[in-house]
Amino acid sequence: MGGEPQNNPPKMLCGDAGWAAGLVCIMVLGAMGHPAGEDTSTVIPPKQDNMSKTWYSTDAAKHHVRRSQSLSAGEQGFILRRKQIVLKSLNKLGVTCSQYSVPHIAVLGSGGGQRAIVSLVGSLYQMKKEGLLDAVLYLGGVSGSAMSMGSLYSDPQWNANMDATVSRLSGPKVELSEVMDWLDRRVKEEHFSLSDIWGALTSAAIMKQLDKRRLSEDGGYIMNPYPIYNAVNKNCLTNGSQKSKWFEITPHESGFTELGLFINTAYLGSRTPNVEKDESPEMDLVRLQGIMGSMLACEEDVGKYMFDWLRVQQRLSTYEDCDMPFCRPVWYLTELIRKNTKNFSGLEFLDKLQKTLKERLKVNPTETFEKKCTEQPVLKQWLQRLMPSLQKWTQSPDEGPSKNNATLLINKLISLIVNWEWGTTENFLYQDSDPTVPACIRLKERLQLIDAGVMLNIPFAPFLGEKRDTDLLIVLDYGGADTFEDLLTARDYATKLNKPFPEIEEKVLEEKDWPRDIYVFRGEAKEPTIVYMPLFNRENCRDAEELRAKREEFTTLQPSYSKEKIHALLEIAKANIKNSQDTLLREVKTAALRRPFRRHSGHTV
Repeated sequence: MGGEPQNNPPKMLCGDAGWAAGLVCIMVLGAMGHPAGEDTSTVIPPKQDNMSKTWYSTDAAKHHVRRSQSLSAGEQGFILRRKQIVLKSLNKLGVTCSQYSVPHIAVLGSGGGQRAIVSLVGSLYQMKKEGLLDAVLYLGGVSGSAMSMGSLYSDPQWNANMDATVSRLSGPKVELSEVMDWLDRRVKEEHFSLSDIWGALTSAAIMKQLDKRRLSEDGGYIMNPYPIYNAVNKNCLTNGSQKSKWFEITPHESGFTELGLFINTAYLGSRTPNVEKDESPEMDLVRLQGIMGSMLACEEDVGKYMFDWLRVQQRLSTYEDCDMPFCRPVWYLTELIRKNTKNFSGLEFLDKLQKTLKERLKVNPTETFEKKCTEQPVLKQWLQRLMPSLQKWTQSPDEGPSKNNATLLINKLISLIVNWEWGTTENFLYQDSDPTVPACIRLKERLQLIDAGVMLNIPFAPFLGEKRDTDLLIVLDYGGADTFEDLLTARDYATKLNKPFPEIEEKVLEEKDWPRDIYVFRGEAKEPTIVYMPLFNRENCRDAEELRAKREEFTTLQPSYSKEKIHALLEIAKANIKNSQDTLLREVKTAALRRPFRRHSGHTV
């Protein structure tokens, strides 16, 4: 990840920092040794559970769960006020309409790691410049785009300060001490998970800030589109119904989109939302960004991302295969903890874990690991850079975080890796008596909210159907999948749930290897019109071969971009909007003309 190994802890955190890269690598590769369904009870320490198991079954608590498919009162109020901004913007663009016919326009940003984070900023920057951004009612994102949104909304006036937002992407990096201060506070809390570590690292390295603001603070700034962040409930991904998975997070309410079950966002993750002074604070944006961007949380996707990252061409599918690279990082970390931590309270657990690893590996773990590191120079460099920092933290409390806190962080980390625990938060529907609440939700004390991109890499779910009654969806596809793939996945999702979705002509799909820069899929009756814009296209790539090269250059999971790469990506995203401004304006006008007829066709307002 660039940079030379250091003998002292780095003073700055960045994408090049060895400790950060090594920590993430350890987290990811270590977990790949546990196939789904395997019994790991011999190596997982018992969890301490001090929470009440009956609170959510009380009537008082249930009064805080809103059961409805309509907008929350807070969102309704925001949208009514935001429409005044949209109306003025449309008039400036030459679109004649009244408050009655203001179209519901949403911009949907896809996932795609740092590629999506940077590109969304570039797209919105150019939309503002072309006068289109103020015509947008909603802004939705998943994964990288959702993380980018979190960074944007840290400035209540971001709509008017796009230059500052662009500059921050290539600005100074966050100091290591600030990251560790945040982790020191979080590690002591009940629901500390790998999402917190991931959020702190990626926020500091890519967004160049740790935003400790609360999401519920964004509910009053009508100069910006209304933000809708998205996650999925991991507990229901495999065995749950389609309605039990998607989880939307807005400034006012958060909950299950298709089930219509919501709680006040200020209480998301809270143990006691029915009391005036809650003992657990509302999530800040660092934690939420960690949840929304946790692309590695789904075990099935870890291999895909990591092999892309490490340029490994063959996937190892069984636990026994981890005498290659996969169990080694966990072994290496356990040895590092044993050698450099005094009075380690988890020694019994560490012994069990190492015994299990030895049995599985069937060879000398350290010897084989060193051999494989020779074959994997990138991994070896990361581990070499990780070791000095961890040693310094555990040996020298006067330099960096305290020894106890570093030990606690490392101690918790190894347990979280073994459990592969991401996005844990309090389940406000635990033991709910309503039989329509799916068992994969109702019977779990905790939700596991993770990156929605593992299910649907474009946030269509909150914008289909009558609830938000959207007329025009501007879809910015920054994903790493083939062109149209995520769009087709969204169409299948809509079909399963009987949601309106425009027709996609099969002939268009033939252009997937070298697509145009903009496509319009016209909605009929209740269907929204979809404007689909792939990031790499025939306007910025000479042919299909160059397009593939661009995807390889800007892969989803890689070290943080250089200033040059950030600038190049921003310019690509800006150019896509600029080149398509006429088409976008035409579809905005069409949406305004169509709005009254859609209302008369039976849609709610």
